[in-house]
Amino acid sequence: MKRIKFVATLSALLLATLILTSPVFAADTAKVAGQWNLTLQTPNGPGTPTATFKQDGETLTGTYKGRFGESPLKGTIKGNEITFSATINPQGQEIQIVYSGTVDGDSMKGKVKFGDMGEADFTGKKASAAPAK
Repeated sequence: MKRIKFVATLSALLLATLILTSPVFAADTAKVAGQWNLTLQTPNGPGTPTATFKQDGETLTGTYKGRFGESPLKGTIKGNEITFSATINPQGQEIQIVYSGTVDGDSMKGKVKFGDMGEADFTGKKASAAPAK
């Protein structure tokens, strides 16, 4: 009887280990560190800002650069789902912009919200690393 309980317990532990370590159940966090070239269609015309990410696990920090200057950004990456925000200052009015979408290798896509001023679709491509000299 003790042997049956031991085998059942061992089987349950093995099954739990397989489930928790299986790629289907435990998605790796996308790697997004580096510069990204973004493309979006805003209510005021097209935009081509850049986002430079530093990544520490699921936490993102970095710099956002666009038509209204440069601003710090912060966000998260969980699996392949990314969210980041920055504050811009067009014509003296602060607006928080929030990007949310998905990452697929060296590309991303999703929506960007411009505070209460609307939203747009965006796409992004990771900039190529400079060749080693």
